[in-house]
Amino acid sequence: MPDLETKFRTAADESRQLSSRPDNDTLLRLYAFYKQATAGDISGKRPGMMDMVGRAKYDAWAGLQGTSKEAAMQSYIELVERLKNS
Repeated sequence: MPDLETKFRTAADESRQLSSRPDNDTLLRLYAFYKQATAGDISGKRPGMMDMVGRAKYDAWAGLQGTSKEAAMQSYIELVERLKNS
């Protein structure tokens, strides 16, 4: 059985090949889980008011502060599986 990191990398590849583009909220969740799994807790300053996309990404990632790498990987894998099956 593949380990968690292998499943995570596979899910990341599969997320780029989904049959339809997820809505923005789902894309933000995918982004946040991926960043938490690969980079850990967020650092740096929150983007300014004029950078709405950067600010939304920052906020989504910041919402996972303290989540372990393994938990973020598992959540990412589960979300991609749901998207593939919908």
